[in-house]
Amino acid sequence: MAAKKRSVIGGVDTHRDAHHAAIIDSTGGLLADAEFPATSDGYADLLAWMRSFGRLVAVGVEGTGSYGAGLARHLGSHKVPVVEVDRPDRRTRRAKGKSDPIDAIAAARATLAGTAMGIPKTRTGPVEAIRALRVARQGAVKARTAAINQMRGLVTAAPETLRAKLTKLSAAVLVNRCATLTADLKRLHDPEQATAAALVGLARRALALTEEIHVLDRQLAPLVRRTAPRTSALFGVGTDVAAQLLTTAGDNPDRLHSEAALAHLCGAAPIPASSGRVRRHRLHRGGDRHANHALHTIALCRLRYDERTRAYQQRRITEGLSKQEILRCLKRYIVRDVYTALRADFAALTT
Repeated sequence: MAAKKRSVIGGVDTHRDAHHAAIIDSTGGLLADAEFPATSDGYADLLAWMRSFGRLVAVGVEGTGSYGAGLARHLGSHKVPVVEVDRPDRRTRRAKGKSDPIDAIAAARATLAGTAMGIPKTRTGPVEAIRALRVARQGAVKARTAAINQMRGLVTAAPETLRAKLTKLSAAVLVNRCATLTADLKRLHDPEQATAAALVGLARRALALTEEIHVLDRQLAPLVRRTAPRTSALFGVGTDVAAQLLTTAGDNPDRLHSEAALAHLCGAAPIPASSGRVRRHRLHRGGDRHANHALHTIALCRLRYDERTRAYQQRRITEGLSKQEILRCLKRYIVRDVYTALRADFAALTT
């Protein structure tokens, strides 16, 4: 009876095939640990095992965006509060070692102590759909860039008859011109013919990837506009930028409990660096760097085309700020616009 009344906290170290779970009491004392398969049945067994020790208050889970995503969804569907836990820092690992039970216990104790307070993304709504399409698009863009770089490398060392025709061209022109090259497949022992054949193959790959990117863009654009119309309507926010901001925020708006929290999440919140009589702030180099890049893109667009932003830049220049300092200030102001728009979009999704 006493076991049923006590409050317990769980911690889970997640892996691809199995999760190691630990359960502690309200004083941090270890009650038990065990390993469960990373399957639907395993998630159910893990939850039942944890609840057998008492009233389950919360569960700290490592890797809620990767190996722990399925478990986090299962726990959330059973109304169990889930806390996102970062892996232990290197100092802790040097002092206490590294093993699955140690990491699971550390996750539970971090949840109990309040040092782990991250709210995991639910990954059950349209934002997760946008993220999945963006993963495919980013992979295609990266592969196309690699193909074009390989083409430029081949052209640099190509025989003069090829190199003269293909140097100093833009990427698009280079791809189109290489796609029309002809190679004698019976003379591939000749470096010129082999280079031409390689360039044709790489050009066709780049063209196919370009078409794949266009298809994904056509799929993403209406989905992003429908999910976040207010965010998409902000000055300087295109489909890709809006999709990145949505991906950073996640499907559940409770993760964005304040404007300052979003700024911190995007790496746009100034960090206090004061000492004694000196009062100053430094650049925040943490946060989601992809989201920070999205804010940077918005800032550059507004500096070029928005009169209010250009007037702000001139005023800050007269105050002695550098261009980089002005960009940092602008990012923080842009977060205010983005936060208001995202909250409105999320509110519309849930009504």
